[in-house]
Amino acid sequence: MARPITATYRLQLRGPQADESGRSFGFAEAKALLPYLKKLGVSHLYLSPILTSMPDSNHGYDVIDPTTINDELGGIDGFRELAEATHGYGMGIIVDIVPNHLGIAEPHLNKWWWDVLKHGQGSEFEYYFDIDWHEDNGSDGKLGIPILGAKGDAEKLELDEINDEKVLRYYEHVFPITPGTGEGTAQEVYERQHYRLNYWRDGVINYRRFFSVNSLAGVRQEDAMVFEHTHRILRELVAEDLIDGVRVDHPDGLSDPFGYLHRLREVIGQDRWLIVEKILGVEEPLDPRLSVDGTTGYDALRELDGVFISREAEDHFSMLALQRTGSTWDDVALQSTEATLKREIAQTELHAEIRRLARAMRRDNFSTAGTHVPEEKLHETIEELIAAMPVYRADYISLSRTTATIIADMSKRFPSRRNALDLIAAALLGNGEAKIRFAQVCGAVMAKGVEDTTFYRAARLVALQEVGGAPGRFGVSAAEFHLLQEERSMLWPRAMTTLSTHDTKRGEDVRARIIELTEDPAAFSELVNRVSAILPAPDGATGFFLFQNLLGIWPADGVITDQLRTRFHDYAQKAVREASVKTTWVDPNESFETALADWIDALLDGPATTMITEFVTRLNRGALQISLGRKMLQLVGAGIPDTYQGAEFFEDSLVDPDNRRFVDYTARSQALEQLETWDWSEVSSPGYEHLEEYSNLAKMAVVKHALAVRTEYPG
Repeated sequence: MARPITATYRLQLRGPQADESGRSFGFAEAKALLPYLKKLGVSHLYLSPILTSMPDSNHGYDVIDPTTINDELGGIDGFRELAEATHGYGMGIIVDIVPNHLGIAEPHLNKWWWDVLKHGQGSEFEYYFDIDWHEDNGSDGKLGIPILGAKGDAEKLELDEINDEKVLRYYEHVFPITPGTGEGTAQEVYERQHYRLNYWRDGVINYRRFFSVNSLAGVRQEDAMVFEHTHRILRELVAEDLIDGVRVDHPDGLSDPFGYLHRLREVIGQDRWLIVEKILGVEEPLDPRLSVDGTTGYDALRELDGVFISREAEDHFSMLALQRTGSTWDDVALQSTEATLKREIAQTELHAEIRRLARAMRRDNFSTAGTHVPEEKLHETIEELIAAMPVYRADYISLSRTTATIIADMSKRFPSRRNALDLIAAALLGNGEAKIRFAQVCGAVMAKGVEDTTFYRAARLVALQEVGGAPGRFGVSAAEFHLLQEERSMLWPRAMTTLSTHDTKRGEDVRARIIELTEDPAAFSELVNRVSAILPAPDGATGFFLFQNLLGIWPADGVITDQLRTRFHDYAQKAVREASVKTTWVDPNESFETALADWIDALLDGPATTMITEFVTRLNRGALQISLGRKMLQLVGAGIPDTYQGAEFFEDSLVDPDNRRFVDYTARSQALEQLETWDWSEVSSPGYEHLEEYSNLAKMAVVKHALAVRTEYPG
């Protein structure tokens, strides 16, 4: 019987191989936290993926065996012990599952993928994966693996042996050999295999991936046998009453999210919590026909941040952004950039998916429409259509008119594309493979083009550039906020709400500091101009983007530690490579990155350092008040609130892996003990002049007392 859920607490699990020092955080460590979390007011642990993943994974989303609990975390016995202890405190467990894909970075660790490589279409697991075996797939009808460092590198393959099995080795990568084909040279053996190793820059990939991540292969959950095999362990956990709910990672990647979630609901039962990582647009509803309790809360995060933004500062920030970056980054500018980048992503990183989609559209076109459209024209039109899509995928019933409306508009504006659009429309009407793949590719292009690229380029108010964010909308009015709260309480009262997650680009308190800039935009402009005059960035737009983030984590006391310096350098490198303007992951620009690193060091320890510290000192009080007020709204508002690990204190996390660092629970436990004897008669007011001195205690007090209210009044 599921235990009532009033508040969750997210824990990031990892095994010892995921940390350089061998430190881990598994089921035993989670069990040790139970007395603290119970006292804090948490009803449920919300665990990162617990199934067997890559041994060095610090997140667990690269599952290699979905039929077993990860031994690195403590295995099934460790999980049972954790569940028993959790239930002993009157608490429960929510698990995070990853149905969309499996990790294949090291093929021999994933027995299903290894078997497909070994036996090709004859493998008993071939239909588990979404593989294109068509003769025109770019790999001569074989399974293409984009792993070669240079063209012709297949000549470097060598014969080797692991675990008493003959293999082909390419540096650290090993691949199986089909039985009966192992005689001769390495190259002769390779030619007989069911796979082709391709140059990684060629873009020849013929299996569905998680976005454009080659090491994560899509799984065909639409097949009943695949679903049963991959969810067998979940059935066991439910049968043993070990879990009270499930969080589903990236359902939009599946061929049929609606059908999948219906089957999943049947597995876990009606009384257990079921939430989905569904990214909604500002005006996009969650389809009420889905068999879920709500989303994981990025929509709530957008609202909670927005209501604390001073909307009167919009014009000031737009003009400052225009001065510093060449764009106002308002809604119009963002839509233009997003469309351009989505088009580029479709033409490059996801072009293999576009080619496969185009073939499916020709097969599913049962009319004469567009039959003579050249291949290049069809590809271009598909790319334009996907770039114009305003949501992750539009095949939910509540969005049924979206695609047709956009096709009609494009046909009117681009007469030269009408034949291709007619072909696409006819194929989508077929309700076959083309319709499914179109929806899947739309989601991948949206994620890569917007969240993973645009949100690292835009720089008006970077706190808005969050997962599920709408940076073109500068704030949320109080009236709109209350209406949205009312809507959530009526339609999705059991949806999760959150302020920080393992995927947020900045932690909640970093965003609060940046949001506080809108209270005095003139002072912020003056600081930017003064610092830029002393220490000009190697690139103005990059500098303005990074400077806002730096203010978000700048210590109030001005003490720059080596750890903070390293963390921000790592963040800056990731940010500029994701932005893909001056440097990229594929082609790093070493001279630019070196210049940028020198500029960051000068900011952290140079002529502008004192000026920045003085500004942050003035900024900090208002930022603390935003953090506390927003946390209270989240915890007592509509929905079920989650607290991300460690966020009951003020914390300065940036994007992953920074937000997956180990948490100091000793300090938090001591603070919670201190709260129980604390005299709040003098310090309970938000206007208390020494608030900064007790910031961690203040935030923990908000969390503890708000969760106590939720426990007392669970409805």
